[in-house]
Amino acid sequence: MKVVLLDYDAGNTQSVILAFRRLGLEVILSASPEEISTADKVIVPGVGAAGSAMQRLHVTGLSKVIQNLTQPVLGICLGMQLFCRSSEEGPVDCLQIIDTAVMAFPADSGKVPLTGWNSLDKVQGPLFKGIDSGTYFYFVHGYYVPETNATVASARFGGLNPATATPREAGLTYSAALQQDNFFAVQFHPERSGPAGVRLLQNFLQI
Repeated sequence: MKVVLLDYDAGNTQSVILAFRRLGLEVILSASPEEISTADKVIVPGVGAAGSAMQRLHVTGLSKVIQNLTQPVLGICLGMQLFCRSSEEGPVDCLQIIDTAVMAFPADSGKVPLTGWNSLDKVQGPLFKGIDSGTYFYFVHGYYVPETNATVASARFGGLNPATATPREAGLTYSAALQQDNFFAVQFHPERSGPAGVRLLQNFLQI
């Protein structure tokens, strides 16, 4: 199986490569449109700012390459947000694969960016085969995707206890994972999420 990890200078590539290596698979780190287009699976990682990431994708021509992919594609963290229509981080227009906007968390909460373990709710679809609601994954992010028709897992703002959170925080749930056609995406980092993250990556390879 040929799995290509998109190389666009957006962070966490080495940790993703190591995660798949532990599964016995060597992924290819590449910015070649031909190599990406002919892969069996494509992964779009990302840590950083949406604006600079989109600029890099446009300059290299990779934005069109991603939009035209028909094989299974997995976006991780910033990669998930780039699949959306636009982001308040800028603001900036994104890849517009999933018709929803990325929003900023409440600036007055003192908890942004959200960093740490958070449990998932309402999990569904092939990415979560053998993974139950309530399972914890590792998140690092300051922007979020609201729940949408493409949501296949949700999370609560910072995993907060509704009894102690402010009303605004307690009522805020967001998309922890998205799926639309051949595009799959997770806001958390499966490569840093222990056995549950390993299972999710295995599930993606089996799609």
